[in-house]
Amino acid sequence: MEYIDLLTLQSAIREGLEELFPESVWVKAEIASVQTRMNGHCYMDLVQSEGGRQLAKVKAVIWKSKYPLLRAFFKDATGKELEVGQQILVKVEVNYSELYGLSLIIDDINPEFTVGDAEIKKRETIKKLEDEGMMELQQKLELAAIPYKLAVISAPDAAGFGDFKNHLTDNPYGFYFEVDLFPATMQGESAPESIADALGEVEATGRSPEGPKDGYDAVLILRGGGSNLDLSCFDDYGLALAIAQCSIPVFTAIGHDKDYHVADMVAYRFVKTPTALADEFVDMYAAEDERISSLGARLKLAFAAKIAQRLSALDELDRRIKAADPRAVLARGYTLAVDSKGRVLKSAKGLKAGDQLTILMSDGKVKAKIEEVI
Repeated sequence: MEYIDLLTLQSAIREGLEELFPESVWVKAEIASVQTRMNGHCYMDLVQSEGGRQLAKVKAVIWKSKYPLLRAFFKDATGKELEVGQQILVKVEVNYSELYGLSLIIDDINPEFTVGDAEIKKRETIKKLEDEGMMELQQKLELAAIPYKLAVISAPDAAGFGDFKNHLTDNPYGFYFEVDLFPATMQGESAPESIADALGEVEATGRSPEGPKDGYDAVLILRGGGSNLDLSCFDDYGLALAIAQCSIPVFTAIGHDKDYHVADMVAYRFVKTPTALADEFVDMYAAEDERISSLGARLKLAFAAKIAQRLSALDELDRRIKAADPRAVLARGYTLAVDSKGRVLKSAKGLKAGDQLTILMSDGKVKAKIEEVI
């Protein structure tokens, strides 16, 4: 029986691989594990998966002579460290050791690929939400004229949340808001589920087994700036779906001016930063305050006009009463005749000679006796 020893087999494999891959090649893979050792080398497990099933796996290493440079280069471009779950494009030297087997030695990395892969996934998410009719669902909700009770979803120690609350509390008008914090993880793989759970908790707080209960006027999702990869969780389909289907208007303030995520697209309204969102709510109060003040001024003017109208009518009535006063008639040179019983005589009919009359004038009265009725 012919055979070869293990070393000969391993050596043949090594020589075959060296012949097959004489130069470095670019490889697309997902980071399954990453660890920096005390000796300065960075070790990884790279995998390729499909439908949740691993199809291939290999060990990789970045030697300490190159790791600091590649790490800094990747972080500057993406704002993120190399970490589990990332899709990466790396230039590798295929290495085979008789003792340690197959491994890949990483010489270079393309950070644009990592960001680009996320962008493709984002577009797919948007298309799916559009097909399901979720993009405009929040716009059908009605926001209270004065949204007073606010539920904030944020990391408790986040600078963005602190900036928001300080800006809201210290507003120049002295407006007061009721703000409740619902803590959540705001970056990383667990963030979408954590934020979606917080949304569910906000909605549940507004319900009661005994019947309707006053809930929140708005939900605010706050996250300060970060790299594209830090904020990629806000492009997650599950999170976007939870926002779209929330029964309360959802406001988002995620990242910087240049950032625009799927979560922003499905929200009731989005602004650029947490501080800008605080201004948004203060402005709502100021606009309503101005509207009420304007209405008050209009009511005062209307009331004053109605009073002036009534006073004018009273003046006219007083003038007419005075004009009809017999004393005013007498003052104009007229006289008034009354019979012996004090009845005003409007006609000569019924009078006869000998009847006693009283003639009233403006400055006195005269007693008279009828001699003849003509």
